[in-house]
Amino acid sequence: VLATHSGTHWDALGHMFFRDRMWNDRDCRLVSSLGAEANSIVPFRNRVTGRAVLLDLPRYFGVDWCETGRAVTSVEIEACARAQDVAIERGDIVLLRFGQLAQCRARGDWGDYAGGDAPGLAFETLDWVHRTEIAGVAADTWGVEVRPNEIEWVSQPWHRIAIPMIGLLVGEMFDLESLADSCAEDRRYEMFFVGNPLPLEGGVGGPANPTAIK
Repeated sequence: VLATHSGTHWDALGHMFFRDRMWNDRDCRLVSSLGAEANSIVPFRNRVTGRAVLLDLPRYFGVDWCETGRAVTSVEIEACARAQDVAIERGDIVLLRFGQLAQCRARGDWGDYAGGDAPGLAFETLDWVHRTEIAGVAADTWGVEVRPNEIEWVSQPWHRIAIPMIGLLVGEMFDLESLADSCAEDRRYEMFFVGNPLPLEGGVGGPANPTAIK
């Protein structure tokens, strides 16, 4: 038994639905307890490779970590990139450090890291994601988007647009601490990135062991 979303992983395009449909207008009933008949993690098995950019948000804000419930906006994303003197280009994978792993380690326990409230992207950043045409986003939190969710009556509203409507590759629970220290040391925030997931047949998520080469 392998819990595919319990560690560093990518969400497959069959992981989330909007109005009973998933990416490419596929019926949600194609995903069941037997696995995903469409939009599984398998097509990503050798495609998560290319240019990546790290945005070190706590260092930009001048704090050790972003606090729980902190919603980071698209204006702040762009401002952080300018401060780091790095351009975000079409097809990039954007690595977002919110510092939640550093916070857990500093306090000596995981608390409600897995499934609890967290800093993350504001719902309005979806416009920025669509406009910039980035390939993927990965963060050091369990869900990338801010928790508590900004739209109270929808669970994971950012996911419900990013994955089934935009087709964005979404990664969670990425340990970015060592990479952030390296980037801060040499002031280089772009890198060659390899993060192919395990191609689990029918999987709606795939564990990964990503590598950043600077």
